[in-house]
Amino acid sequence: MKALVVETSSTMRAVLRRILSMRGFEVSEAENGRQALSVLQMMGRADLVLVDWALREMNSLEFIARVRHETASKTTVLMMVEREPGIRDLQSAFIAGADDYLTKPFTSLQIDEKMARAGLTW
Repeated sequence: MKALVVETSSTMRAVLRRILSMRGFEVSEAENGRQALSVLQMMGRADLVLVDWALREMNSLEFIARVRHETASKTTVLMMVEREPGIRDLQSAFIAGADDYLTKPFTSLQIDEKMARAGLTW
């Protein structure tokens, strides 16, 4: 299975890469929305995309909407990753096409639960 971690923090990218790699995912990374679109094109397809709320060069909502509506990634699980999401932020993310969210700080068990709920098994 393939995953893409789109996160502005290199430390957080490393943490998410380690957790997903330990579950058998082939993990790619991007530090902003524009780079992430290019990485997705090179990957061909991703089963899971974890998206930081605070993206640069393209905000997270625009990135999610483009992935969901402009690519063949209709089955890709798009999960927001943010600190203390507000209800309006979550509503906006779901309207844009996000499937779920993960609140920072998180545990690997929380990631496992979210992936299982999304039907991703490893």
